[in-house]
Amino acid sequence: MTGTIGSGKNYFGSDFVGANGSAAVLDASIQAFGVGTETYAATTNEAGGILAGGTAGGDNDNFVLRAGPFAPRDGKMTVRARFKYSNVDCAVWFGFTETLDSGTPVMPSEFDTVSMTYRGSGGMIGINYDADGTTDDFRAVMGDGSAAISDSSNGIRASATLTADRWFEAEVILNEDGSGEVWLGHSGAVSSLLINKLSLVKRFSTATLLTNTDLFFACLMIEERSGNARTLEVDYFYGEAGRDWRY
Repeated sequence: MTGTIGSGKNYFGSDFVGANGSAAVLDASIQAFGVGTETYAATTNEAGGILAGGTAGGDNDNFVLRAGPFAPRDGKMTVRARFKYSNVDCAVWFGFTETLDSGTPVMPSEFDTVSMTYRGSGGMIGINYDADGTTDDFRAVMGDGSAAISDSSNGIRASATLTADRWFEAEVILNEDGSGEVWLGHSGAVSSLLINKLSLVKRFSTATLLTNTDLFFACLMIEERSGNARTLEVDYFYGEAGRDWRY
């Protein structure tokens, strides 16, 4: 899925159907890169097309999927993904970030012990899991200028059940006024059915918000925390961004 339809609205992403063997099918609207020599493969024992992106095996090596950039001033931006990680000793970040260098990508925010560090110098809204934290959880974040904004502080916990090889689904919304929402679901979240139910983790709508004229990339990434190669399996990564000028 790529490009514009009708009014100029931007659509991006892929469900990775067609990935096979060691080849990954990447839509033209997605860039993939990382620190270290990342690997690309396909998970062949699950339905729907699964991209398996791997890290190189050095501490803080990472694998990144990115699309954009887009500006919220042009209209509401949404990104959604379904993913799982191979081992819990890693960090995962998903959402929109202004700063994400393709040569040496840095995780926009990282949680260590009990504190969130906003490493990206630009704006960001997303959800972060980091094994370096004392209490493991996904945390919703909003930041700018290497600091928390709105009421993000050390991130807002999702109270998720964290295990390896478990599907998570997340959605991040960035609105025209710089406010936003972070949603998360995981397999088994509805009764005993293995389906995803998204729950609102945080709506950022007060105090200082993101600058709506800035350019943001949609991003999904995994980073090592143990010096061992880790895999991020992605069922889909897609979204849309503004410019629906018919209205």
